[in-house]
Parts: sequence; C-alpha cells; structure tokens
Amino acid sequence: MVEIALLWALCAVLILLGLAGTVLPVLPGTVLVWGGIVLGAWIDDFTRVETSTVVVISVLAVLAWGLDYVAGLMGAQKAGASKQALLGAALGTVLGLFMGLVGVLFMPLVGAAVGEYLARKEQTRAIRVGLATWVGIMLGLIAKVVLAFVMVGVFMVALLI
Repeated sequence: MVEIALLWALCAVLILLGLAGTVLPVLPGTVLVWGGIVLGAWIDDFTRVETSTVVVISVLAVLAWGLDYVAGLMGAQKAGASKQALLGAALGTVLGLFMGLVGVLFMPLVGAAVGEYLARKEQTRAIRVGLATWVGIMLGLIAKVVLAFVMVGVFMVALLI
C-alpha cells in the first residue's frame, strides 16, 4: 500500500515538474508530464486511464514537443529569414539556456537579428526577422503550455470518471 502511495506521489511530482518545465528551459516539460501520466496509467494497470487515452496523450505530447522546436523557425521563415538568421536563432537559443528565463526568451530574437544583419546588412530587415522569430517562439511556448494542460486534463478526466 505504501508503494502505491509513493508511486502516485511520483506521478504527481513528474506532472507538476513537467508543467513547470513547459516554461523553464532546464526541464523537459512535455516529457515529464507524459511520463507522469504514463506512470499513473500503469499504477492503475490501465484500468481507468486506458491505453487508448495514453495514445491520445502521447500524440499531444509529440505535437507539443514538435511545436517547441518548429515554431521559432516558422516565424523566421515567414519573415523571409536567411540561413544565417536561422543559425543565429538556434545559437541564441543555446546561449539563452545559460542566461536563465530572460535569455531563453530573448536570445533567439537577438541571434536571428544578428544573423540576418550579417547576411544582408539591412538593419530594419534584421529587426523584423528577429521579431518574427521571437513571436514564433512565444506562440510555440503558449501552444506547448496549453497542450500540456490539455494532456493533464484528459488524464484527470479519465482517472476520475
């Protein structure tokens, strides 16, 4: 009985850490939420949270994970970004990881703008590409957070009904 309670506690901790990780760059948010949900389904032997529900949640997790990586690139491409701008956004993202939340939020913008400026030497265009990249990243972040909460909602409904 104690083991089951500890497993449910671990399930809850994974989900809560995952929800935090959807906005904190050091935690793999969607993966932690998914892991907590799968653990919860497994604890109950997939009785209340059936395999089909876990499949739906898994699809949502993959979608959230993909959006996290693709959204910024989509914003940059929509603005007609050069390859250097895309590389700059990627480098800015990596550098931002070492600078905390502010770095994660704004270094991709800076990286894309610098990359675009180096490629085309047009300041206005570089700023536009940087902003488009940032908007894409923010929309991706919002979508990832929403999908993570949808995953938890589907899990809770299946668990409680």
